Amino acid sequence: MSVKKLDNISACVFDAYGTLFDFNSAVDRFSSDMEGKADKLNEIWRAKQLQYTWLHSLMGTYTDFWTLTNNALDFALETVELNKIGLSEKLMAAYCELKPYPEVITTLNQIKESGIKIAILSNGEPNMLDSAVKSAGLENLIDKTLSVDSIGIYKPHPSVYKYAVENLDCDSEKISFQSSNSWDAVGAAHFGFKVVWCNRSKQKIERLPASPDIIISDLSKLPEIIGAI
Repeated sequence: MSVKKLDNISACVFDAYGTLFDFNSAVDRFSSDMEGKADKLNEIWRAKQLQYTWLHSLMGTYTDFWTLTNNALDFALETVELNKIGLSEKLMAAYCELKPYPEVITTLNQIKESGIKIAILSNGEPNMLDSAVKSAGLENLIDKTLSVDSIGIYKPHPSVYKYAVENLDCDSEKISFQSSNSWDAVGAAHFGFKVVWCNRSKQKIERLPASPDIIISDLSKLPEIIGAI
């Protein structure tokens, strides 16, 4: 079966959490301490984390992603009634050392060898991203790590995607943007990127005024899609 391809790609831009890094791995690491509540905790933590980014953006009250992630975790722990001493601190530390998905290193190596620029564009706070990249062993594969912290608003605001264009010195139509988050993929497509939605969770298509160019279940086929191999 032939693979649909994107032409004339000069830069490959990735979302971080859920796309390159498995955000489930923080809770998985300490699941034995969670009295059978790990899955529920993880679900609430992630949902509330994203809600806070959107709400702060709408209210014009930018707060860095580390603080929002911690606040979301506190909400989740209280909701599932887990109050073990030190658990919050352990989970936040683990969030800085998330595991990369199995195909990530091979995929990035193949793209790197082709000469296509590789960047991260993330809601993450710079220190969080730096720790995650180093922990995953990706520091020699990523050309630029871009955080919304520099502009003070979260994805999917168009100014975030414009920030990537400005920093990569590359036209938007020559950028392939990858995210596992459907709302992020839609936001990037609406801005003008060529978009590959890495639909790891097998979610249905969003009812929004833009759509990704290509949908994949993981990143393993990406080098072929963008002409890196």
